[in-house]
Amino acid sequence: MSVNPKLKDPLVDQLFEAILALTSQEECYQFFEDVATVSELKALAQRLEVARMLRAGYIYDVIVERTGASTATISRVKRCLNYGADGYQLVLSRMAPNKEEKDSE
Repeated sequence: MSVNPKLKDPLVDQLFEAILALTSQEECYQFFEDVATVSELKALAQRLEVARMLRAGYIYDVIVERTGASTATISRVKRCLNYGADGYQLVLSRMAPNKEEKDSE
């Protein structure tokens, strides 16, 4: 997979290197609390959950009810799942063991 040239630059490289240097969930909380607002983090977390639910076959109404995401957000995430850079697919496949726990709730 090639990197989107609109995204690729030294500052983004530095950010990703910083993220890759984190070694625990606690370190992630520390870093992301400093680098992003609470609403930015909540929005990212919501999108990941929307992607997980879409991939698991949930319908929009259930996703809206459980996540509070707008249908526009759900549509955007679905577009990324279908036509994007496969970032959601990569992460969700690596998180698969946790997926079973969430779906059984």
